[in-house]
Amino acid sequence: MFLLVCACVSGVAQAASSTPVTSEHDVATLVTDQESVSPGHPLGVGLRLQLQPGWHTYWLNPGDAGEAPTLKVTASGGASGESGPIAWPTPVRISEGGLMSYAYLGDTLLPAIVTPRASGAGPVELKAHAEWLVCAQVCVPEQGDFTLTLPQGAGDASPEAGLFHKAASARPLPSPFAAAVSSDGVLSLSGAGISGASVKDAWFMPQDSAAIDQVASQPVSISGHTVSLKLAWAKGYHPGAPLSGIMVLKDAAGNESPLWVTAKFGTAGASAGAVAPGFLRMLGFAFLGGLILNLMPCVFPVLAMKALALARMGGEGRAARLSSAAGYGLGVIATFVALGAGLLVLRAVGSGLGWGFQFQSPVFVLLVCWLVFLMALNLLGVFEVTTGSIGQDVAPRSGFVGDVLTGVLAVVVATPCTAPFMGVAIAGALAGPAWAAIVVFAGLGVGLAFPYLVLAGVPALARAMPRPGAWMAVLRQALAFPLLLTCVWLAWVMAQQAGPNGVLVALCGAVLLGGGAWAFGASQAAAMRDGPSGRWRGAAAAFVLAVIGVSVVGMPRLGAVAAATPSDGTQAFSESALAAARASGRPVFVDMTASWCITCMVNERVALDSVPVRAAFARGQVAYLKGDWTNRNETIGAFLRAHGRDGVPFYIYYPPHGEGQVLPQILTPSLVVQALGGAR
Repeated sequence: MFLLVCACVSGVAQAASSTPVTSEHDVATLVTDQESVSPGHPLGVGLRLQLQPGWHTYWLNPGDAGEAPTLKVTASGGASGESGPIAWPTPVRISEGGLMSYAYLGDTLLPAIVTPRASGAGPVELKAHAEWLVCAQVCVPEQGDFTLTLPQGAGDASPEAGLFHKAASARPLPSPFAAAVSSDGVLSLSGAGISGASVKDAWFMPQDSAAIDQVASQPVSISGHTVSLKLAWAKGYHPGAPLSGIMVLKDAAGNESPLWVTAKFGTAGASAGAVAPGFLRMLGFAFLGGLILNLMPCVFPVLAMKALALARMGGEGRAARLSSAAGYGLGVIATFVALGAGLLVLRAVGSGLGWGFQFQSPVFVLLVCWLVFLMALNLLGVFEVTTGSIGQDVAPRSGFVGDVLTGVLAVVVATPCTAPFMGVAIAGALAGPAWAAIVVFAGLGVGLAFPYLVLAGVPALARAMPRPGAWMAVLRQALAFPLLLTCVWLAWVMAQQAGPNGVLVALCGAVLLGGGAWAFGASQAAAMRDGPSGRWRGAAAAFVLAVIGVSVVGMPRLGAVAAATPSDGTQAFSESALAAARASGRPVFVDMTASWCITCMVNERVALDSVPVRAAFARGQVAYLKGDWTNRNETIGAFLRAHGRDGVPFYIYYPPHGEGQVLPQILTPSLVVQALGGAR
């Protein structure tokens, strides 16, 4: 069992070190490399951990267990600013009990940089919050709040500056050698400085804990000017992305040279444009995922519109059918490509967003809710969407542009769902080169549009469609009710994200939009009866836009609601909670979910909340950790990416001993019970 210790001490320090936070296992201090602050110039700040013998803390990638330390420093007073990321020194490897850890021992400094901006003439107050995990036979999560006040000055070196020099010398240097990793796990460094005389041993510590079997041996071979390690890919990992981490080269005298390498996937010397092994598999997964997405509940509202369009096509010629299918397919594929490009851009600027990220915004959920509500009113005949200008026939018309927009909407409402095969395809796409990612996202679009393209393009299927008639008016009105149910679901998502005030905005806006739609429909009826009535149409449209504008401006003031407190033995997910449960010897079930993910909700109702599964959890004393990704959460996003996923649902079961077992995205009670019993 974990010993849960929380040491929270604050104090104003003198010189360049804070009042220490002391526990039985270590002494923690905030230190700086200067005795004074010079605004506009970098100031080294760091968490100094003086660990008792036998205890250790962790690197950026803690290994098979553990948790990386965090440090945030804020400057205020005479100068202001925030610290950047930790500049991680090279860790040591600790292999114990079939697990590998990357750790720090003894007197350790985790440094960062603050570049304060001048904001006054007085002293500068540094406030820091840090969290870290220390382990020996047991693991103890600790945290500390530190305060350190420094005068403004020339920035003379402090007595602790030597600690920063030591930490800087321990950081890995950027590798000057060409690096490549093959599909069978051979990691190679090549360059003129490498030879059998200069390198006697080597090992690799990955940045991504999910990439390789970290405790497995790494056989070394040296040939000419190339040193190679044979790595074992981790179970469930799909190689294809560049592999980053620290490669340590050791010479005959025992001197170690840590190098930060980013190895491109493929054999050494492969052209940059070569297709990586596994790319075609990712493309196939993308097509299958898009195809299965047609059966997911989140796409049902658009299926209603597609069913109506198919009914209309029964009486149209081949050219009209192909035009409709081409428009729909273009809308679907273009929107998938745009989503993929957007995710690539956001990832490039440091965002950790994943599939379905737009539904983490209450404003986006609100706008989709209103759009679907207006679609339902349209199907009920409250107003019509026309392509004619004022004074022309106001009867509803279909057209190429309408088909394209239907395809766009299909993708927008499909993003809360992750079909089987999609998770692997999207994660692999975002990890690879940009061109391959765009092709994979286009493959998702082809899969989603494929059934409609087949129905429109195969004459035998087209002839089997029923002919248009009076029944279509009844079908059209009936199909409005799935859309209204979608609005109810989106309002519920709003309640999880923005609380009761968010639901109030959504409902009041829907009533006002309904009034605007009714006025617009009345103007259309008047135009048919009395001639053009552009003024009334313009007023109704302006009213609708005003409602949307005012509500969207007001939405950011609605604070995000904290994730609901889990109940019934469920614990909120965190890396420390996972590490504590695994260290205690209990089996662990991790459930990554979101309120806007319909697949997640169905899995909960059908499988995870069922009597057999709950009984199996209780019988096996399984720790149930639930990660709620309804609102953006970087911890959950990082966990998903570490396991090769970019969306929810995601389920993984950790037996008391051994590797975690990833479960399918569609669950049944028997499947979960079998996983709990079979992985013991």
